[in-house]
Amino acid sequence: MGSSSSSYAPKTIYLDVDGKVQKVGPNPVQTLFAFKEDMFQNVLSQVAEQFSRAFRINELKTEVTNRLAMLEKRVELEGLKVVEIERCKNDLKKLRDEMTSRGGGRVNCPCKYNFDDGKKVTPRRDVPNYPKYTLSQETIEALKKPTFDVWHWEHNEMLSCLEYMYHDLGLVKEFNMNPITLKRWLLAIQENYRNNPFHNFRHCFCVSQMMYGMIHLCNLQEKLTLTDMGILMTAAVCHDLDHPGYNNTYQINARTELAVRYNDISPLENHHCAVAFQILSLPECNIFANVDPEAFKQIRQAIITLILATDMARHGEILDSFKQKVDNFDFTNEEHVTCLKMVLIKCCDISNEVRPTEVAEPWVDCLLEEYFMQSDREKSEGLPVAPFMDRDKVTKPTAQIGFIKFVLIPMFETVMKLFPQIEEIMVQPLRDSRDHYEELKQIDDAMTEENPPKNLLHYFSKATCPPNIYNLFIYF
Repeated sequence: MGSSSSSYAPKTIYLDVDGKVQKVGPNPVQTLFAFKEDMFQNVLSQVAEQFSRAFRINELKTEVTNRLAMLEKRVELEGLKVVEIERCKNDLKKLRDEMTSRGGGRVNCPCKYNFDDGKKVTPRRDVPNYPKYTLSQETIEALKKPTFDVWHWEHNEMLSCLEYMYHDLGLVKEFNMNPITLKRWLLAIQENYRNNPFHNFRHCFCVSQMMYGMIHLCNLQEKLTLTDMGILMTAAVCHDLDHPGYNNTYQINARTELAVRYNDISPLENHHCAVAFQILSLPECNIFANVDPEAFKQIRQAIITLILATDMARHGEILDSFKQKVDNFDFTNEEHVTCLKMVLIKCCDISNEVRPTEVAEPWVDCLLEEYFMQSDREKSEGLPVAPFMDRDKVTKPTAQIGFIKFVLIPMFETVMKLFPQIEEIMVQPLRDSRDHYEELKQIDDAMTEENPPKNLLHYFSKATCPPNIYNLFIYF
């Protein structure tokens, strides 16, 4: 019989696991179970890690998707904003056009200028496509009179009328103008007038037609040279080129590029001259191309002199100079003739009240609209506002009475001393217009119990109209 103690001695077992020799202890079963548990934990850890990575990827996908959705929404919103901005711009343009349809339409004309783009002075090189109108004899005769109704004509028709004036006065022949060049020049002129309520191409035509009428009415063809005729007509056509709709006072107070460029000295009038000669510098638009260079130099200087004279800040100075000469006027004296031409273009520039009431009164509406545009802008920018431009302080009668009484009538009556024939057809209508607006003012005063607001007469009552009173009318 054997003893109770066993003679079996446990042996160590070695296993090859994944290429590694693992020692299995003296208790193989226990060791194997421990080994399997370690393996299982290892596998679980790897699986957990893989799941963790998978979950992070899903989170990343979710985050990216959310961000993309936010970006798409933002792009959509920004796109809508752009669309809305463009819609607003279009709506504003339509509104402005509707407001100023009586004056041929108007677009926004900011007072910031870019002189390097050259985009405004780019006339057509082909023959202009506005049709050649055959003017009736009735129209030809009407063009010579201040009673001409400027409201019944389209731009193409006005261009043809201006073209006719140059031919009729003999200017095309005198300056050896190419008729096609004259057409191109007139079209370039029309394209470089902005669509302001007042200072637009129709105003240019009014001034030019009045100049043409005064040439005939005063028989200037018998007293001045054809060169003088060409200077008068060309200065009238060009006198408000590229007017922005905001006067010199605004330019200076707002420190616009124009005011800086011209050192606050007649910035608008200097700009009108610059644009005029930019157009004439183009070969296809140079109506003076066949003029001797020395003669052109004198013509250029004369045109500049006349356009600069339309600055109403110089009204008193120019009129006083003419008054000193008118009683002993000498048509052979170059200084006298230059002074006369300056006064003539001034008369034409502010001659609307010479016309019949039904023609003149719409111009008052257009002018007041431009006044109010400026004063509204000045208020918004914290700039000084002239009382006669403030919609809260001025009415049509108060805007006109002082201007007619103290600016228009004195100037035209001075010219009447040299040309008595203008009294009936030009001076008397001014007196009638003054009476008309004084009657309207009396009606306005009678309809209100309150004291009327201060108006232009308030300013004219000081010191019997000193010369600087005309600075109130620096708008034109």
